[in-house]
Amino acid sequence: MKDKEKVIVLGGGFAGLQFIKNLNPRKYRVLLIDKVNHHQFQPLFYQVAAAQIEPSSISFPFRKIFQGKKNVKVRMEEVIRVDAEKQHVFTNKNSYPYDHLILAMGCTTNFFGLEQFAKKAYTLKSTAEAIHIRNSFIQNFENMVSNSINTPEEHYNIVIVGAGPTGVELAGAFAEMKKNILSKDYPDLQTAKIKIIIIEGKEFPLSNMSTTTQKTALRYLQKLGVKLYFNALVKEYNNHTITLQDGREIKSSYVIWTGGIKANHIEGLTNAFIEKSGRVTVNRNHEVMGHNNIYAIGDMALMKTPKYPNGHPQVANVAINQGKNLAQIFNTSKSKEFIYRDLGSLATIGKFKAVADLPWLKMKGFFAWLFWMFLHLMLILSVKNKLIIFINWMWNFFTNDSSLRLILSAEKNKNYH
Repeated sequence: MKDKEKVIVLGGGFAGLQFIKNLNPRKYRVLLIDKVNHHQFQPLFYQVAAAQIEPSSISFPFRKIFQGKKNVKVRMEEVIRVDAEKQHVFTNKNSYPYDHLILAMGCTTNFFGLEQFAKKAYTLKSTAEAIHIRNSFIQNFENMVSNSINTPEEHYNIVIVGAGPTGVELAGAFAEMKKNILSKDYPDLQTAKIKIIIIEGKEFPLSNMSTTTQKTALRYLQKLGVKLYFNALVKEYNNHTITLQDGREIKSSYVIWTGGIKANHIEGLTNAFIEKSGRVTVNRNHEVMGHNNIYAIGDMALMKTPKYPNGHPQVANVAINQGKNLAQIFNTSKSKEFIYRDLGSLATIGKFKAVADLPWLKMKGFFAWLFWMFLHLMLILSVKNKLIIFINWMWNFFTNDSSLRLILSAEKNKNYH
C-alpha cells in the first residue's frame, strides 16, 4: 500500500482550517503548525475588546477540532524558515520534512514604518490582543477614578487609527459602551468628557465599500458621537500626543492601530515573488511562483486575475474558498483554477446600525444589522459557541449591558510552569 503523502500546513486560520477539513484523509497525512493552539474568529475580535462576548466564544482549540481526524497532527510552534530545496520546515523547536507545504499564515499589523506607533499603540490581530485591549481599556477608567481630580485630557481620548471595518466596528462598540455603561459603572467620573476618535487617511470610512454605504456609515458614527478626522495621516506619537502630518495634534494616551495589514513573513522563499505588502505571488492553482510543492492561500497569497489585478481582498470569504479549492485540487490531482465570487461586504457600527454592500442590493440599518448577525453566527464553528454568542447578543440587546467587564491578567513577577 502506498504511503500517504505528508502535507504541512502553516497556520490554522480560515484558509488553513478549511483546507485540512476538506482534504481526503485516505491520501494525506497532515501536520498543522501554529504559534497558538486554537483557531481565532477574527471578525469578532472587536466584540471581545469591547467586553461584549467572551474570548472563549470565538476561540476553538485545534486538538478539539481535529479530534476525530487520525491523519492530522498539531504542533504549537513558531515557524522560522523553509528550505524549499530539501523540503524541510524549521520552527523554534524542530524541523519537519514535507511532500507539500501550505502557507496559510495570514497577516499581521502594518505600521508603514511608524515605529513610535508600533511600540506604543495597541493592535487587534489575535484573541490575546483583544483581551489585552479589554483589560487596558477598563483599567484606564479604574485609574481615572482613582485619580479623578488630576486626570489629564489625554486619558479621556480613545483614538482608533484606521476606519476600515475593524476600526469602525470597534469605535461604534466603544461609543455605545460610553453611552450605556460607563456612566453607570463610573458615576464619579465625568464620562461626558470621554471621546472616541477615529483618524483615517481617506475621505470616508469603509473605503472598500460603495460611496453611498460610506456616507451611511459616516452618519451612524456621527450619531454615536464619534469624533472623526478624515484625510488625516499620522506622523508621530510620544505616548501622550499624536501629531498629524498637517501639524494638528490630538491628546491621547490610549491608541489602537487598525490602519493596515501585511502578510506574515517566512524566510526561505524567493524574494522576487514577494510583494511589498509581504504577500506571496501564486498562480490560479495556488502554487507559489518559483517553487515546487509549495502553495499559499488566504491573506498571505497574492493571486492576480483579470478581475482582481492587485489580488483578492484579504477577507474571510476569500480564505475559506481558497482553502476548499486547494483541497479539491489535492483530492482529485487535477488543476482547478480559483474563481472568487464576491458575496459583498458588511460592517456593523452599533445596535440597528449596519451597512451591507451585496451583489444584488445594498442594505442599511435594522435589516443589515440582522443579516450581519446571522452571517457571522453561521460562520462560527460549533453549535455550542453559536448558542453562547447568540445569548450574549440577546442579553446585550435587551439590557444594553454585557456584564463581561473583567480585568484578567497574570500577576507580575510570578513564574508559572
